[in-house]
Amino acid sequence: MSAASDDCDVLVVGGGHNGLVCAAYLAGAGLRVRVLERRRVVGGAAVTEEFHPGFRNSLASYTVSLLNPKVIVDLRLVQHGLRVVERPYSNFLPLPDGRAFRLGGPDGAAELARWSPRDAARLPGYYAMLDRVVVVLRELMHATPPNVSDRFVLADWLNSLSVARQLKSLDMRGRRDLLDLFSKSAGELLDDWFECEPLKAALGWDSIVGNFASPYMPGSAYVLLHHVFGEVNGKSGVWGHAIGGMGAISDAIATECRARGVVIDTDAEVAQVLVEGGRAVGVALADGRTLRAGVIASNLNPKLLYTRLVAPEHLDEDTTARIRRYRCGSGTFRMNVALSELPDFRAVPGTTLQPHHQSGILIGDSLAYFERAYFDAKSREHNPGWARAPVVELVISSTLDDSLAPAGQHVASLFCQHVNPVIEDADGGWDAHRDTVAKLMIDTVDAQTPNFARSVLGYDALTPLDLERRLGLVGGDIFHGALGPDQLFSARPVLGQGHYRGALGGLYLCGSGSHPGGGVTGLPGRNAAREILRDLRRGPKP
Repeated sequence: MSAASDDCDVLVVGGGHNGLVCAAYLAGAGLRVRVLERRRVVGGAAVTEEFHPGFRNSLASYTVSLLNPKVIVDLRLVQHGLRVVERPYSNFLPLPDGRAFRLGGPDGAAELARWSPRDAARLPGYYAMLDRVVVVLRELMHATPPNVSDRFVLADWLNSLSVARQLKSLDMRGRRDLLDLFSKSAGELLDDWFECEPLKAALGWDSIVGNFASPYMPGSAYVLLHHVFGEVNGKSGVWGHAIGGMGAISDAIATECRARGVVIDTDAEVAQVLVEGGRAVGVALADGRTLRAGVIASNLNPKLLYTRLVAPEHLDEDTTARIRRYRCGSGTFRMNVALSELPDFRAVPGTTLQPHHQSGILIGDSLAYFERAYFDAKSREHNPGWARAPVVELVISSTLDDSLAPAGQHVASLFCQHVNPVIEDADGGWDAHRDTVAKLMIDTVDAQTPNFARSVLGYDALTPLDLERRLGLVGGDIFHGALGPDQLFSARPVLGQGHYRGALGGLYLCGSGSHPGGGVTGLPGRNAAREILRDLRRGPKP
């Protein structure tokens, strides 16, 4: 346990949602916990902010599905005001030929049958295949991955046996499906199942969300799978909106933290992790203060933690080299836009509220379109690093939540792919091109809804560099590290640290750079708290 001179039992570095979740569980077991957040608000990427006078929206993360039901119940988030509403259907795709494709909703099967009777017949089988795998993997998301180390540890062997038992519950068909989802590309998988290009685009969008990759790159099928783990109001695979924006989730968790006695400090930037005798013993803040604790739990991207906060002499050469190679970088350009009216789509005219305005509106009609966008941004052949025809998901949050905008006006989230995470200094860096790319994104939407550009009252645009500077998302990576097979489960962030214990004694990892990875789930924080309590021999354990 902590020495008497320590300021608290646990210091949590970073007040993102996972850090808050970890703090709440630890405080619930009777520990003295203090959260240190660099920004003036907690929540990390899950915050709601005013970006234009009278207009608020989720700053970065913008839609709900992956938040774990256990976290919701354990931390009493509903009692603290969290309310999530569902979209009327999943996706709306306005197409270049003037038609529109809709996925989901009560008439979804009939709608798809008009495009492809074959695909309409096969879609339930596709969902059933995903469900068979997801049921097993959902359980593993709660588990501590077996630690791969050079010595025998009984707990790691027991964890390995637990994983084996979970996987054994899959029949041979399910095991083959699991292998496909972990090794193949989303494009290969979807092309094998379906023929309708808009359907494949709607399903394949999940494979490139926050993933700077082509949907035909091996491993992209897992990114797709990662996005279907979730549920809303007990309905599997559904996406929804948190009333008040994503900040409502973080605010509810913070409320529970304070109710359990957690001290939350904002404007408290950590400059360095203090190390004595190979053990993390505290932190030095940018304002000159030092704080000590028996446990330091980091909610930061592991690359940020080990390259900026831990002095190099405290890490072995192999860890230093592997963290340097830890892959971070998203093809994401994120915008919040204030609108004077709803989009008037050519495919479905009208500026009065209709169900398609409340769905995920996708500009990008095929997997081939997604692939061109990736290679265009990666190649830099035509500009310093962005797709000339980007993929844009438009979510008009105010159609589900009128608290975000003045009456009769609206806010829209634009989640845009693909841009290169890095613009070279020789080309002016990202700061020189932010507004150029923002205009491109607006024009991309405007091509399908000609009133869009003229309805824009203001916007906030976040390049990958902005996401890193403002939110600590290295390379704009919304997952705190790419979700590739080499950076998952026991290997997240590196082998030997997959069980939430960091490179130093007393240092733990509780953010999305740990299993089960990114998204607003709360599970890395919950799982890390369980391991901290196990090491401290405290309970109850989550």
